[in-house]
Amino acid sequence: MWIALLIALWLWTPDIHRDTLEARYLDSPADLVQLSGVRLHVRDSGPKDAPALLLIHGFGASLHTWEPWAHTLERDHRVIRLDLPGSGLSEPDPTGDYTDARSEQLLLALLDQRGIARATLIGHSIGGRIAWTFAAHHPERIDKLVLIAPDGFASPGFGYGTPADVPVSMQLMRHVLPKPLLRMSLEPAYADPAVLTDALTTRYHELMLAPGSREALLRRLQQTTLVDPRPLLRGIQAPTLLLWGEQDAMIPFANSADYLACLPHARLVRFAGVGHLPHEEAPERSLAPLLDFLDHRAP
Repeated sequence: MWIALLIALWLWTPDIHRDTLEARYLDSPADLVQLSGVRLHVRDSGPKDAPALLLIHGFGASLHTWEPWAHTLERDHRVIRLDLPGSGLSEPDPTGDYTDARSEQLLLALLDQRGIARATLIGHSIGGRIAWTFAAHHPERIDKLVLIAPDGFASPGFGYGTPADVPVSMQLMRHVLPKPLLRMSLEPAYADPAVLTDALTTRYHELMLAPGSREALLRRLQQTTLVDPRPLLRGIQAPTLLLWGEQDAMIPFANSADYLACLPHARLVRFAGVGHLPHEEAPERSLAPLLDFLDHRAP
């Protein structure tokens, strides 16, 4: 019994105080804003009169995931990055609602707050699913759509019409999340192990230890109920760019064919030797087709 208790105490991973995290990862106090009842972390850079880009990160990530792209993008675009509620420096949603519908509501409120009538949405993984769902429901607010290894089609543990199956082992992260364990879960996302540096792992780890973050992440998974994406995707008329690493071990590259079959105005750029996060793992290679896509005028 004592051995089990000692092991539990050794693995127990407490939260990091929010003041400590803000001192490390917050650029400006002005980046913390109240929106629809939740305190969000939002970075808004670049010329305010330039075409707007709204960037949505994936599960367990934060707006920092876009750092390799942001400084180039903000030269000619207004770049708005946010931490979803309960991620990064954004506080958990007091409503307890982490559905895609709630995410859409927050994105609309953010665009309205910033006085942006239309924007290009850029979403990765779960953020990609939120982006294409938003584009399907609010076409009048979308210029273009960029999807990076987007989520949305059924996969093991994520069927259509039923809540996601979140294993008990994953739910233990509420109390147990040592950095080596998190690193093990991050490793499959990168084809090149050298990209997952200690500094990058530390950033992911520390931000996931924000008060309430782990509970919010689990609730987001538990509240995920996929619907057949094909009818929504077929209705999206916005020009769409798909970016996908061929070595993606999280959402298979083969899924890109499903998106191409449904999206009427989509094209795919694939990256050999790259995993689930092209914007982190191959920022220069992935940024080049993005800039070309953004600069090209839609007919």
